[in-house]
Amino acid sequence: MSDVKEYIQKRAARDAEFAENFDAGYADFKIGVILRQARESAGLTQEEVARRLRTQKSAISRIENHADDVRLSTIRRYADAVGANFQIRVAHSQKS
Repeated sequence: MSDVKEYIQKRAARDAEFAENFDAGYADFKIGVILRQARESAGLTQEEVARRLRTQKSAISRIENHADDVRLSTIRRYADAVGANFQIRVAHSQKS
């Protein structure tokens, strides 16, 4: 099981509101998780990324945990700060 799926299951089990609103917020949540994983893979703390972006740790936390209104330019800068490549892909969703 992927880290993302495992996190979703654990969080949904302990947070009823999260579970209830999961589908609507999944895309935003996934962006935050991807960013956090990129930072952790780079071996960086939120403080280190904040210094690289000349911002506060709280701003990095907000991006990783509440990525519902983050500009693409911010995501690009974040990716650069952690040494990652930023890519966008548009795909049709699969209906079940």
